[in-house]
Amino acid sequence: MENTLKSYIPEAAISQVLALLDHDDLTVKIKTERKTRHGDYRRLLNGKHEITINSNLNSYRFLITLIHEVAHFEAYKNFGKDIKPHGKAWKHTFQKLMLPFLNPEVFPMDLLPLLANHFKNPKASSDTDIKLAYALKQFDPQNNKSYVFEMAIGQTFKLYNGKIFKKGHKRVKRIECVEIKTGKLYLFNPNAEVDVLND
Repeated sequence: MENTLKSYIPEAAISQVLALLDHDDLTVKIKTERKTRHGDYRRLLNGKHEITINSNLNSYRFLITLIHEVAHFEAYKNFGKDIKPHGKAWKHTFQKLMLPFLNPEVFPMDLLPLLANHFKNPKASSDTDIKLAYALKQFDPQNNKSYVFEMAIGQTFKLYNGKIFKKGHKRVKRIECVEIKTGKLYLFNPNAEVDVLND
C-alpha cells in the first residue's frame, strides 16, 4: 500500500496516512474516474470495510478525499451504523483526522487558509466549497475545458455525457442552466468544468 500511495498523495503525508489505514478489516482501492464522486466508503457484507478513491485526482484532492472516507470508517466504528452519513459524528471525526495534515509540509501555503475555513464545518463534498474547489483545481493537469462561472450568460456548453445547456443567471451559490433538448432548468456548481460550444 505504501508504494501505491506514494504516487497519489504528498510525500509528507504518507506515514500519517498509513497509520490511519492500519486496520485488518479496511481496504483501499484506487478506481478509474467516476464523474459523480471522488471516492466512497462502504461496509461489505462480510463485515469488512472498503474505501475507493478516483485515480485521476491531484495529490491534494486525493488526500482530502481519502481522509474524508477514512472519517466515515472511523465514525462508523466509534458511533455505530445509525449515524447520519455527513452528520455531526462524521464532521467531528473528519476535522480531528484532517488537522495533523493542515500544515505547509503537506499543503501549499495558499491552500491552507481555505482548508482551515472549510474544516470549521466540513461539507459532504469539498466541491460545494466554491473557493476551495477552484483553488484545488489549479493543481490539476491543464485541459481545454472552461468553468461555468467564466462563461457569458446565454453561452451554450456541453457536459461529459453529451447533454447541451445554456447558461443563465446566478442564484445565491449555483448557476441556472437550461438543457437545450428538454427545456429543463438545472442548477450548476460555478466550478463545473464543461466544453464551451461556439454558437
